[in-house]
Amino acid sequence: MNGQRYWFSYSEEELAHILKTDMKKGLTEEEAKQRLSALGPNILAEKERISPLALFLGQFKDFMVLVLLAATLISGFLGEYVDAIAIIAIVIINGILGFFQEYRAERSLSALKELTAPMAYCIRDGQLTHIPAKELVPGDLIYLEGGDRIPADVRFLSANGLHVEESTLTGESVPVVKRSVELPHEAIPLGDQVNMGFMGTMVTAGTGYAVVLNTGMMTEMGKIADLLQTTETMQTPLQLKLEQLGKILIVVALCLTGLVVAAGIFHGQQVYEMFLAGVSLAVAAIPEGLPAIVTVALALGVQRMIKRRAIVRKLPSVETLGSASVICSDKTGTLTQNKMTVTHVWLDDTIVEVSGTGYEPEGEFFDGNKTVRAQAHGTLYKLLQFGVLCNNAHLEQQRGEKKGLFKKLEEQWVVNGDPTEGALLVAGGKAGITRAKLEETWTRVKEFPFDSTRKMMSVIVSDRYGKRMLVAKGAPDMLLARCTHIVWKGHTVQLTPALRRQIIFANESLAKQALRVLAIAYRELRPKETPGSEQTAERGLVLVGLAGMIDPPRAEAKLAIRRCRQAGIKTVMITGDHQATAEAIADQLGILPPGGLTVNGQDLYNMSDSEFDSIVDNVYVYARVSPEHKLRIVKALQKRGHVVAMTGDGVNDAPAIKAADIGIAMGITGTDVTKEAASLVLADDNFATIEAAIEEGRTIYDNIRKFIRYLLASNVGEIMVMFFAMLVGLPLPLVPIQILWVNLVTDGLPALALGIDQPEEATMKRPPRSRHENVFARGLAWKIVSRGLLIGLVTLAAFWIAYEANPGDLTRAQTVAFATLVMAQLIHVFDCRSEISIFSRNPLQNKYLVLAVLSSVLLVLPVVYLPALQPIFNTVALTAYEWIFIVLLAGIPTFATGMFSLLYAKSGRHGRVRES
Repeated sequence: MNGQRYWFSYSEEELAHILKTDMKKGLTEEEAKQRLSALGPNILAEKERISPLALFLGQFKDFMVLVLLAATLISGFLGEYVDAIAIIAIVIINGILGFFQEYRAERSLSALKELTAPMAYCIRDGQLTHIPAKELVPGDLIYLEGGDRIPADVRFLSANGLHVEESTLTGESVPVVKRSVELPHEAIPLGDQVNMGFMGTMVTAGTGYAVVLNTGMMTEMGKIADLLQTTETMQTPLQLKLEQLGKILIVVALCLTGLVVAAGIFHGQQVYEMFLAGVSLAVAAIPEGLPAIVTVALALGVQRMIKRRAIVRKLPSVETLGSASVICSDKTGTLTQNKMTVTHVWLDDTIVEVSGTGYEPEGEFFDGNKTVRAQAHGTLYKLLQFGVLCNNAHLEQQRGEKKGLFKKLEEQWVVNGDPTEGALLVAGGKAGITRAKLEETWTRVKEFPFDSTRKMMSVIVSDRYGKRMLVAKGAPDMLLARCTHIVWKGHTVQLTPALRRQIIFANESLAKQALRVLAIAYRELRPKETPGSEQTAERGLVLVGLAGMIDPPRAEAKLAIRRCRQAGIKTVMITGDHQATAEAIADQLGILPPGGLTVNGQDLYNMSDSEFDSIVDNVYVYARVSPEHKLRIVKALQKRGHVVAMTGDGVNDAPAIKAADIGIAMGITGTDVTKEAASLVLADDNFATIEAAIEEGRTIYDNIRKFIRYLLASNVGEIMVMFFAMLVGLPLPLVPIQILWVNLVTDGLPALALGIDQPEEATMKRPPRSRHENVFARGLAWKIVSRGLLIGLVTLAAFWIAYEANPGDLTRAQTVAFATLVMAQLIHVFDCRSEISIFSRNPLQNKYLVLAVLSSVLLVLPVVYLPALQPIFNTVALTAYEWIFIVLLAGIPTFATGMFSLLYAKSGRHGRVRES
């Protein structure tokens, strides 16, 4: 195909020659197949997908996993096959879980992409056929109408009232009127190429024929997609923190085990025996369950998010969202319903309010507190009728199974076409007026399409008796200038200057309420009158009234924004709407506080970076901005230290989504390119889903801290009991196999149950943590060391008391120490559920944790009481008295610190509680 850059400048004949196609009959099926084979399908190519095997092997590149594999080799070399098998099993489980979740997330995203995969009406061999858009090739002729997504880059050959919404590519929210004209040869912006259509943009009104110029990655969308695929993605805070944790654990484990071995040898213990004990301690000091439990906690969070209509593309993304301090959200569809609704009608110097939201044609009309029956109100009924007649949208009820990620039977009303026209159809439907009923009486004869100069459209309709009428709708100022009369309280009267002032005042009053206002007028045509142009037709009109409409806020968004504010998260609204509309919606949603700033696109153009940086923290609304402004907003907020979540749906949003700490794409209205750039995809395009993800992210991070606290405190206790025993010259309180069994019994199930613990009540009532916060921050390091030290001391005390009572029975003393260590850890796990004290939460609330603890106890009892296992684990049967002694001693670390924390809490010194 020709590589000429400016397709918009060719004549139709030149295009036919370059593309080697027939502009009437299109390509032949044989030629289309040859081109499809040569050029490939009309899809946005993805980076080469990682094979399932490579994806699975990639799960074992994690730093912690490599350390565990090294520990496995050492354990196996020393003959500790039980421990080696246990480590390998956990590593494999971890790999399977990670693989399954990443693979499932990709499959979920593919399901969303299927929802947006378009079909196309294509002319081949002179016949109009309906084919998958991916089969289109350059030279194909296609037919487009309102509601169609343009499947490739095209040049329009004919256009009848054709409006195309190109915000996904250009950021311009107002549909562009398309024409079949030749444009100059010089380069002009995409938004001004009025004879061109681009892949992914939406036809909102009218019909047209076009020839396909470029497909797939050669389209404008494809070029941006190609750039995005080369952009690197940064590691998330969770990945960085776990890597940091792994390095810390290695150093600590090696140092402490080295000291234990040295102390034991110094006090006369056998070198081999101490070396074996040292290796066992080193393995115990590294919580091999940590990577698996982190993955499980994230995976379960992802599953919960899928049920709440959010697709997490990477496991750690939920945690990142949990640390967000600013959410930059689109207005339309995310904060609002994306369903333009007529809420007020002005006529006869009266405001009539209209109830009902969305596209369901159910609602009532109110004049003050009095219900108005539209059929009995001549002027209102006429206005609603004309709104339906002068309209190219279609209101339809869709039934059946909704396919995709969330399959269920649904019945919903949808508008195909311009949302503003859809609002008028719905308003008419609330009065029982439908297009089908009107078409029984009226037939459209001619249309004068909307254009940006006139800011209005009109149609000529005729009834069965030959009566003809022109019906018009448009911007009130433009339409009023063409009116000479008005329908006033049931009569047509001259439009006096006083009445004009009343109309202008009514228009301004509605506009101040952030309503988009349309005027509706008509005139009857004379019997032989045949208007040839809009200039001759749209004159001497009779004004009927004004219709005020708005895209209403989502009810759930207001609650979600309030919860985010309580959580210390700032919500910023970004929209292409006018400033007054944006501020009114922001005020209704509770986004704009007293003194909060609104910045429009022109302000941003005029501001230097330093000026913008100085005010960005106090800006809550961005109005009339283009998608490229989003990247500047993200960078300015990040420069101020914020963790930024950014939503978007258009291709031009993708760079900002990629640059944000957490990029969020719209699943319904979003382009494939945007979804690929995002970390989180909202299947319902709803802001409340973001708030739910934040809560989920915070809960996951809290739970990760809980089981890190539990695992490390337990492991510190194991090291401390051995270390102190060696320091004071006592015999080994635990043999290596007992250390490994403690590690296996107490680390697995209880830690996993902590990973799915319920959120604390204050989860969404505290400020977001700093992006630079260490995983051990907020007193966690002190809790780990102090609790671990206490667990080690009480275990050593139990060993010493039992050994002193029976100096000749070392095995019994070691069994008592073994049981005390296990019980101390299992009691401590309940303390880990709260940042304050074991007494601040119901210990039985987490049923999985209770079952996990009972399971761990049951795994200890056979080791103590089965004669076949006693020689292997160096144990003896314990008496009931010894168990009472063990449980009382084991509870000291948890209950003593719990009472200490509770006393501080009651004394009001809350700041010290976290550090206790």
